[in-house]
Amino acid sequence: MSKFKEISADELKKNPFQMIGKEWMLIAAAKAGKANAMTASWGGVGVMWNKPVAYIAIRETRYTKEFVDSTDKLTLNFFGDNFRKELAYFGKVSGRDEDKIAKTGMKVRIDDGAPIFEDAETVFVCRKLFASTYAPENFIDKSILDKFYNGDSMHTLYIVEIEKALTK
Repeated sequence: MSKFKEISADELKKNPFQMIGKEWMLIAAAKAGKANAMTASWGGVGVMWNKPVAYIAIRETRYTKEFVDSTDKLTLNFFGDNFRKELAYFGKVSGRDEDKIAKTGMKVRIDDGAPIFEDAETVFVCRKLFASTYAPENFIDKSILDKFYNGDSMHTLYIVEIEKALTK
């Protein structure tokens, strides 16, 4: 049985800069009954189109992107520092090569098409609203291209509505 309670997104007490940029998050989606996740430290939260939203960026080459693109639902799972080792592992190993969830022993359940990590402290259950692939000609600060994309694939930016915020 889950220990989560649902709160509205505006009741969130933690600093999202800390949650995303310092503690990291797992972006998770399900396809054909299987969940996959990747670690991310880029993204944000705010309000768009009068909805509570998060935005995330996923490189074209990431296996998790296939899962995100195959569904309308995804989750952003936040753990805090106690799962740092597991989150680092999720960021280094591809789900194409092994079952990262099983390897770490983390527990995940799929609820209404969205994977929820039971060990997380906070989970945003989200619905995709917008996706656009970054284009080099759209960068105003061209130094970003050299620093983050020099020969590497671009990101797709997703804006997702936070439909539920779950916390312990």
